[in-house]
Amino acid sequence: MKPQVYKDPRPAEYFTRFHERTRSKDPDFMYEVVRMVLTPILLLFYRTLCIDSAKVPEEGPTIVAPNHFSFFDHFFIAVYLRRNHGGVFPVLRGRRDEEMFQTAHNLLARGKVIVMYAEGGRSRSGDLGEAKPGIGRLALESGAAVVPTAIAGSAGVRDWRRLRFPKVTVQYSDPIRFERIENPTREQSQAAADQIFERIEKVYYGLHRGGRRSAIQAARSARREVRKAAKGAAGPTAAS
Repeated sequence: MKPQVYKDPRPAEYFTRFHERTRSKDPDFMYEVVRMVLTPILLLFYRTLCIDSAKVPEEGPTIVAPNHFSFFDHFFIAVYLRRNHGGVFPVLRGRRDEEMFQTAHNLLARGKVIVMYAEGGRSRSGDLGEAKPGIGRLALESGAAVVPTAIAGSAGVRDWRRLRFPKVTVQYSDPIRFERIENPTREQSQAAADQIFERIEKVYYGLHRGGRRSAIQAARSARREVRKAAKGAAGPTAAS
């Protein structure tokens, strides 16, 4: 396995054109092409299943925050989000990257949804890593809804050369909103990131313990309870 590269040697100016492109347009066409090509692969080979995608808000600025094991995680997440426009923007790894935050804020200010990995990069151990403060900072500065998301099974995607194709399950959790803070400290950012990651861990380890069938049943049960509570809150209607 190649070692993980934690510092990109390229100058920050190299990425300027990518940020400018992302800030100016939404690559809908490319997203549709990629989705059409990859969806059959994800469903056939990896038997990808999504749970509770309805928990992603239908509109408004949203940060989807998953764990990260594989390059394919981008596609496992995006294939189920119909409000995605596709496209990516770079992160200057190993250095403070204010351009990345400006691009993310640009998209959120336009009411878009972005995906930002809570761990900051891929875990190569097969286990969940640790939350990095970047996701917390963006959540606090933007006030956007954050949807903690668990991806289970993608750690084994690298074994495709051995004809091993693991089942991959994507499960979305209830959105979290933080009170906006214009210039959060690193401690405040880390605390918010930890809160997001705790929700990811809860869903992820729940999938591992009970499996996807148990997770589906639990999700259905929770939705029934929500509908029941909403119906009870509405109360009886008077006949005319």
